[in-house]
Amino acid sequence: MKHIDVVWTTIKLSLCGAVLAGACGTSQAGSIFLTGHDPDFHAIQGGNPTGAIDLNNVAINYVMDPSYNAFVGAAPKFLFVESSMSPPSGHVNGVNGIIASGYALNSDFDFADASTLGLALDKLGIANGYSAIVIASDFGGVLSQNELTILDSRSADIIKFLNAGGGLYAMAESADPYGLTTSGQFGFLPFIVSSTALNQPETGNTLTPFGLSLGLLDTDINGNASHNIFTGTGGMSVVDNDPAGNILSLATRSQITSGGVVGSVPEPASAALLFIGMGGLALSRRR
Repeated sequence: MKHIDVVWTTIKLSLCGAVLAGACGTSQAGSIFLTGHDPDFHAIQGGNPTGAIDLNNVAINYVMDPSYNAFVGAAPKFLFVESSMSPPSGHVNGVNGIIASGYALNSDFDFADASTLGLALDKLGIANGYSAIVIASDFGGVLSQNELTILDSRSADIIKFLNAGGGLYAMAESADPYGLTTSGQFGFLPFIVSSTALNQPETGNTLTPFGLSLGLLDTDINGNASHNIFTGTGGMSVVDNDPAGNILSLATRSQITSGGVVGSVPEPASAALLFIGMGGLALSRRR
């Protein structure tokens, strides 16, 4: 009997230390949400602002969930990245869509454009730094090539930040013909090798089971417009698809490299079920 107790204790420690690392808080992994939607724009302009706000809320909560976002020394605040330019036709200042989604500037998040972004990114990984980065869309919002070039050049720092428990949410980067960026879309994550501009109305888009598990509804991803698709996952999970089956959004909680996702952290509910199942098996064997 003592031997069985020792085995059961070992199983519990193993599950907590390895299999349930995410749920037990013993390891960290980056939380990433990428989308071809531009809810920073549609939260204040468009046919379905409620859906856009819900999409922002789900994505930001996902990348800042304290169950995973365990970056040591980070403040419960995110960095929002966008140009300060006067919006051209078809664009708005996406920061206003973030505010409309319920987040307060200088309290819940700080703003950085190309003139301040380098110094802001230096705060990644230091005490009182940021828990996550949120990047505006380049069509709808006003992310410009100037900000994107800086983000791409700091890819190694961003990946290091993510692997230490930080989060990242990036909206549509569509380039031609209306986007304000011209190259290097999503290049701050080099394994996202192809983001294809595709401007289309949000009609008939569908969530995957994973997307539904995040708390999204089909009404959140329809009724506005989207501006890019992803031609590969890089090991991330698909959140939603357009009617042709193209990937509109991706998300993951993983350790990552420049080549892609190298492992995922189980969600708390899945981890708890696995723990309970293993416990039941051990008790059964004990009887």
